[in-house]
Amino acid sequence: MKKIFNLLFLVFLGINLVSAADAYKIDVKVNGFSEKEAYLGYHFGDKQYIKDTVSVSPDGSFVFKGEEALKGGVYLVILPPDNQYFQILIDKDEQFFQVETTVGNMNADVKIKGSDENQLFYSYMNFLGQLRPKAEGLSAKMNEAKEAGNTAQADKAQNDLKQLDVDVKQYQKDLFTNHPKSLTAAIIKASMEVEVPEFKGSKEESDRKRWRYYKAHWFDNFDMSDERMLRSPVLFKRIDHYLTKMTVQHPDSICNSVSTILELLKDNEEGFKYYLVRYLNEYAQSKIVGMDAVYVCIVEKYYATGRAPWTDEEQLKKITENAATLKPILIGKKAPDIQVQLLDIEGTIAAKDVEDDHKKFKTEGPITLHSLPNEWTVLFIWDPDCGHCKKSMPKIIEFYDTYKSKGVEIFALCSRVYKDLPACAEMIKEKGMINWINAVDPYLQSKFKTIYDVRSTPQIFILDDNKEIVSKRIGAEQLPEVLDQLIKIKAEKALKGE
Repeated sequence: MKKIFNLLFLVFLGINLVSAADAYKIDVKVNGFSEKEAYLGYHFGDKQYIKDTVSVSPDGSFVFKGEEALKGGVYLVILPPDNQYFQILIDKDEQFFQVETTVGNMNADVKIKGSDENQLFYSYMNFLGQLRPKAEGLSAKMNEAKEAGNTAQADKAQNDLKQLDVDVKQYQKDLFTNHPKSLTAAIIKASMEVEVPEFKGSKEESDRKRWRYYKAHWFDNFDMSDERMLRSPVLFKRIDHYLTKMTVQHPDSICNSVSTILELLKDNEEGFKYYLVRYLNEYAQSKIVGMDAVYVCIVEKYYATGRAPWTDEEQLKKITENAATLKPILIGKKAPDIQVQLLDIEGTIAAKDVEDDHKKFKTEGPITLHSLPNEWTVLFIWDPDCGHCKKSMPKIIEFYDTYKSKGVEIFALCSRVYKDLPACAEMIKEKGMINWINAVDPYLQSKFKTIYDVRSTPQIFILDDNKEIVSKRIGAEQLPEVLDQLIKIKAEKALKGE
C-alpha cells in the first residue's frame, strides 16, 4: 500500500452566500474505514496537495463536491491516519461518479460507476496485476533452470516472458486505438520508453548516435500541450530526468534544455508558467557556482521579451535589472575593470585618533584590477566587521603563501568608505594581510559594489591572465582545490594546443 509524505495543505476560506449547483461530485465508500475524515488530493509538479477535506459517515462513505469543476489530472483519495491512498482520474467531462473499495486492498478492489475513464484505468491496472505474478514466476523458473544448466527450460521460460510483454504491448496498442483522447492513454504512453533504432558504424559511433536520438526523442510520447499531465506523477519525473540526468551540468547546456522544455510547453499555459517560474527561482537561488548564468538566460529569453505576462511591472523591473547586473560578472566574462586606491597602511592613523568624519586618509595612488600581470588574480572583497571575513582571512593567507609562487596575486579590496579606513588598516595589520595588494575606494567612485553585485561579504572572484572570471563566490577554504583544478585544466589545454 502506498503512502504520501509531506502533503502540503491548501486552505481555501470563503462564505457561500448563494447556493449553486455542484460542478463536481464524487461519491466514495471505503468498506472497513472508520476514521472521521478523508482527503481529496492531487499531483502538481513534484508535490501532492490537498484539495478538499470531508467528513466520513459510520459506514465509510463520504462525498467530495464543489461549485468549481476540478482540473483534469490524477487525484488521490487519501485516508488518515497513515495517509494510505488510491488514485482516481479526473477529466472535464467526467466529474460525477461513484467509487467503492475496501481498506487493506484498495487498488485491487476499486469499483467505479459513472466514469468510463476510471473504468478504463482500473481495467488496465487489473490486467497488469494479473500478469505480474505470472511474470515473477516465469522469471524465477528461468533463473532456476539456468542455475541447473537446463537450457531448454530456461529458453522456454524466457520466451513465455517475451510473450507476456507482447500481450501488454498489444493491450496498450488497442487502448490507444480505441481511446486515443483518454487520460489513461496519455499516462500509459507517457510512461513508455523511447524506442531507439540501430545505427551503423563503430560501437562508439553507434552508441553516440543512439544517445543523441534517445535525448532528441525523449518527449515523443508526451503531449506537452495536455494540461492534465501537469497533475500527474509522470510529467515532472520525465522533465527532471531530462534536465538533471541527460543534460551536461554546464550553464549553457542547462539553458538549452530549459528552453527545450519551455518551448514544448508553450501551448500549455499553466504548465509553461509553472516551469518558467520554477526554474527562474531555482537558478536564482542556486548555490552551485556559475548557475546564475542559467538565471540570466531565462530572464533574457522569457521575462525580458514579454513571455511572462503574469509578472507585475515592479517585479519584472527587479528581475531584469538583476539579470543585467549579473551578466557582466558571469563565469567566462572578462572581469569589469575598476580603479581604486592602494591603502597606505602605515600612513593611515588609528581609528581611535579620528577626530571628524571628513578626515582624509593617506593612500598610495590609484591601481586598476586589469593592471596586474599575474597568471591568476584573486579579487577578495571584505569588510572589517564581517565575521565570515575574519574567519576567511587565515585561510586566504595560508593559500597565498602556498600559491604565490604559482602566479597568484591577491587583490584585497576593503569595502568601507573614507571615514572607516582606519578600521580597514587595523584589521590588515591584526590579521597579517600585508604581503598582498590592499586597496580601498574611499568615495565609491569605482562603483565596485554595484558592478560586482556585492550584497554581502566576503566575495571572492578568481581571474585568469586575461582577466576572465573563471570562478567566483566560493569559500576561502575552497581556493586551493579550485585553483589546482584550474591549473590542471590550463595545462591540459596547453598540451592540446588550445
